[in-house]
Amino acid sequence: MSLEALNERVVTDLSYLAYGGADWVRPLSHPEGHVYDVVIVGGGQSGLGAAFGLLRERISNILVIDENSEGAEGPWETYARMVTLRTPKHLTSVDLGIPSLTFRSWWEAQNGAEGWEAIDKIPRGEWMNYLRWYRRVLGLPVINEVQLKLIEPCEKGIHRLHIAGAGAPAGQLLARKVVLATGIQGGGEWHVPPMVADHLPKALYAHTSEAIDCHSLRGKRIAVLGGGASAFDNANFLLTEGAAEAHVFVRREQLPNINPIRQMEVSGMIERFHTLPDSDKYAVISHFFKTNQPPTNDTFARAAAWPGFQLHLGSPWLKVEAIGDKAVVTTPKGECSFDFLVVSTGLLSDPGLRPELRLVDSHIARWSDRYEAPPELANPLLDAHPYLSPGFALQSRDEAGRALVHGLFVFNYSALASCGLSASAISGMKNAVPKLVAGVADQLFTDDREAILNAFFTYDEVEFTGVWPLKTLG
Repeated sequence: MSLEALNERVVTDLSYLAYGGADWVRPLSHPEGHVYDVVIVGGGQSGLGAAFGLLRERISNILVIDENSEGAEGPWETYARMVTLRTPKHLTSVDLGIPSLTFRSWWEAQNGAEGWEAIDKIPRGEWMNYLRWYRRVLGLPVINEVQLKLIEPCEKGIHRLHIAGAGAPAGQLLARKVVLATGIQGGGEWHVPPMVADHLPKALYAHTSEAIDCHSLRGKRIAVLGGGASAFDNANFLLTEGAAEAHVFVRREQLPNINPIRQMEVSGMIERFHTLPDSDKYAVISHFFKTNQPPTNDTFARAAAWPGFQLHLGSPWLKVEAIGDKAVVTTPKGECSFDFLVVSTGLLSDPGLRPELRLVDSHIARWSDRYEAPPELANPLLDAHPYLSPGFALQSRDEAGRALVHGLFVFNYSALASCGLSASAISGMKNAVPKLVAGVADQLFTDDREAILNAFFTYDEVEFTGVWPLKTLG
């Protein structure tokens, strides 16, 4: 099958499902202009999947905005430096159950069934190409180079979105519902330890989420802080780009060798996480944080094969200082001098760190507002996560904020504590997108409950026109 034939098959498959039927959401007018039923912030895999899910539910008055240029959404062309995805290739995601929309269908249309059998994991660049095709073949309403600056709650359940950027059609958009499909960093910010940020000039370090000038690091000696998969991805990437040495420092005496995601994928944990009580949810995610995700075997093997690769176990950084043009790192095993540091220390999830939420931040419920963990499990990083509904809706910590946060949905990594492995994890997309879509659709329906019920009770359009007895001719 060619790609052109696959495109035709997608159209046919969707027509069999009556995709694209008439909207059921009642239009809302506003003196400032058009009101979207849903604006999705983020045009990566989460945003695209959410848009397709809403269109399937006959909610088409939607818009997706993304701050990046077209084709560069998400991390795949920027800070994602792995060679392949870490997810098993057979797991489906944003296809939402449509076989012709799966990565496998797209891959086989170009490489044949034998091409699918030949790959172990999905190449990172090809995943991005698949997402570009997915957006194009579905005709999703995305505009690029539009940055959300602020969400301003208005009257009657409308949010005014202040936007900027070369692609912005105006200075603001109006929306009933806002979905923050803003990826792994969209629920907070990337974290650089103060021992690095407060003691080194920026020219001597970068977080793994940032652009790194690899050309200037050719022949240089690099240190990477962190023992997770991203640390090894970056070490291998920098060595591939010409760095002389890449030293990975890990505080543990042994690398983690158990990946909890693999168990979650087969145990029902991803699909049914929402049924757990808060105590179980907290315990699961607390354990998830402590276990950490190890590098894949192939990633580790690629990095370790370089002559310039070194792994330092049991070596937490105790002090970092700039001496001349070098960064000097002190560990329990001594001092080492490097030309550049790469920090792979993850992120912090807290709505208070997001500038677009500053008008509603004080009203957003966190886990610390709804659940007090036992001392042996208590984790302040987890406590700061937003406390969401099973449909990813923000909840208010007080009555005063109920109307202000109503209509705001968080479909990024900070949903982890409330909704499990879902947004920003390919393993969770298949089950998470329908839950998000149901949450948004349910709110739209209940917001208009009175009008919808009144239309039902007053409905009097005649359908049946038969009469009895039947009239005969002659």
